[in-house]
Amino acid sequence: MQALPPPPPAVEAPPPERSEATATELRVAAALTNARVQVDSSFRGATLVLYGAVFNPTDDATDVVVVVRGPDAPVRLVKKTRNAGVWLNSRPVLFEGAPGFYMTASTRPLSDIAGFGQLRRLGVGVDHLRIDAPEESRTVTRYGVRDVVVSRLGEDYLDWRRAVIRLREDAALYDTDPEGVTFVDRGLFRAEVELPASAPTGRYNAQVWLFQDGAPAGVSNLTLTVEKVGFERGVYEFAHRRPWTYGILCVLLAAGMGYGASRLFRRS
Repeated sequence: MQALPPPPPAVEAPPPERSEATATELRVAAALTNARVQVDSSFRGATLVLYGAVFNPTDDATDVVVVVRGPDAPVRLVKKTRNAGVWLNSRPVLFEGAPGFYMTASTRPLSDIAGFGQLRRLGVGVDHLRIDAPEESRTVTRYGVRDVVVSRLGEDYLDWRRAVIRLREDAALYDTDPEGVTFVDRGLFRAEVELPASAPTGRYNAQVWLFQDGAPAGVSNLTLTVEKVGFERGVYEFAHRRPWTYGILCVLLAAGMGYGASRLFRRS
């Protein structure tokens, strides 16, 4: 019986290049469990999970900060002022660049992770959130209201800015969680993104910052889309594409329903 030839010698395959780079490069990678949220008449909010990993070839500690920012939208504010013993609304003030949704979650309080200058430069945290108002002072007509002030408001700008943040926080549209990022294993972390029922539709930007020794060491950028679906989407698109026609139809529908109700419930 003829003997079988000996097997060929084993050849050890080199590790892939991605693994080699991971072993020597400090970086962060992240993803969302659901990058598209659909809004219909039964929408009551949504909870998304953002997860990721920190690749750290050293023994130095790192921190993770998650920032989720929704589409910008104008905000019109008025303030109650007392004139001659009567409380009246002040002239409206318009902010043109406030995000409709803003959330930060971190492994520790932001002030313990980085200094004021770093956080302000990156725009991380509601205290460092950029809410834009034009440099020049002028009056325009917006939302059908005349003499809307668009300016930096001088010394009162910070008070108005705090009012924007307070109103959005009361509506659960702005949130800060100093312990919202948790490490579930060595280098693996997770955070929850709570979207309220009033969350605006549009494209959201999520940034996952990696900090080490008080300085940003890496960032991962993600996108999230919140969109209307079904009948609500059709009405929304029709109202924005044909606003005059939509307004006329609403008036006619209201008049028809009022007339029908008066005929139905009129006294004989």
